[in-house]
Amino acid sequence: MTCLQAGLLATTAVVGGLAAPASAQTQDPIKIGIIAEESAIAGAGINKGAQLAADEINAAGGIDGRKIELAIYDNHSSSSDAVRAFQRAVSEDKVVAVIGSYISEVALALEPWSARLHVPFITTGAASNDISKHVHEDYDHNKYTFHEWMTSAFIADSVCDSMKQLLQPKYKTASAVIFSEDAAWTTPLDNEYLACLPKIGVKVLDHIRFSPDTTDFTPIFNKIEGEKPDVIVTGISHVGVQPTVQAAQQQVPILMVGQSSQATSGTFWKDTNGAASGVITQSAAAPGAALTPKTQPFMEAYAKRFGEPPPYTGFTTSDAVHVVAEAIKRAGSTDPDKLVDALEKTDYVGTIGRVQFYGKDSPFTHAMIYGPDNVTGVTLQWQDGKQITLWPKAAAGAEMKFPSYIHLDPAKS
Repeated sequence: MTCLQAGLLATTAVVGGLAAPASAQTQDPIKIGIIAEESAIAGAGINKGAQLAADEINAAGGIDGRKIELAIYDNHSSSSDAVRAFQRAVSEDKVVAVIGSYISEVALALEPWSARLHVPFITTGAASNDISKHVHEDYDHNKYTFHEWMTSAFIADSVCDSMKQLLQPKYKTASAVIFSEDAAWTTPLDNEYLACLPKIGVKVLDHIRFSPDTTDFTPIFNKIEGEKPDVIVTGISHVGVQPTVQAAQQQVPILMVGQSSQATSGTFWKDTNGAASGVITQSAAAPGAALTPKTQPFMEAYAKRFGEPPPYTGFTTSDAVHVVAEAIKRAGSTDPDKLVDALEKTDYVGTIGRVQFYGKDSPFTHAMIYGPDNVTGVTLQWQDGKQITLWPKAAAGAEMKFPSYIHLDPAKS
């Protein structure tokens, strides 16, 4: 393992838990760049998910006998550091593709460099609709970018779909306040919330966007309590611990449901000292959700190796490494244009469902297809220190539980 230093923590890691066959030892490895936010739970999940997948592929003989070698870079949650890492991965490490980043602003900064350098880039955690929108609007230029996680619009649709099945039949969820951090990924998320919530019979009473630098949420929660919504629909990623802890301390009597990215991490209960109790969030997968035959074995392997359950990015990145490996096999080449053609033909059953990408004619070109036959995500709730999968019913079917201060009235029969 070699360490490169130039304002970045840049590590080229050869991953292979088991030795590849002898024939692989005489061939050059295939290098894949991993650019992520090492100090963040979701960012670290990208690195770890990639390592597990590379080890698995290498143990099975690699890609047509060639091992996968990962060039891992920490972008320190900085777009400029990520761009420098991308340039270095291409010029020095000679990667054939780059996977990474759960931050939309970072992914959007890397997209033009993927186009300029003709190197496929797959983001496995960022959500902004603009990532795939740019591919649709200028396909010939931006075709090298793929989006292997649900777009913001699809996350909102997933929240509404699950609310309709989980909350509408049992509780009077007729009103909501949207509560989102001000970020690139939440603008399209909130727009879709505003569209899909009324369709399931939920009136939006208020739409609150707060700075990610907010440290005191008391005034915001006081305002929301005064509006008396049935639920708070969230769009939070970088600040999930603070509002969760303060809501519990203040005993805000309103259920928080939606997307809380930090709550997808297996450490969230500990991070919030139990304040996560009752919190509901969307994720890629979770304990008890046998979305495919690969879901639970991956979770067990991840926990055994790293001592904690994977965040959503662990699932998506593991799948992405396999998707790239299969695309290289189909293409019979690492030529970027041939690799793009092969990636467009992806039909891979991974840990989170059937992975396919939308085509040129879709406004979500190269985004992952959303739907019951592909990927919908799961709804999980924190109960007694554990993530419990609530939806879809085929994957779980557990019952919801709430702290005593959360008030939800049973629906009238």
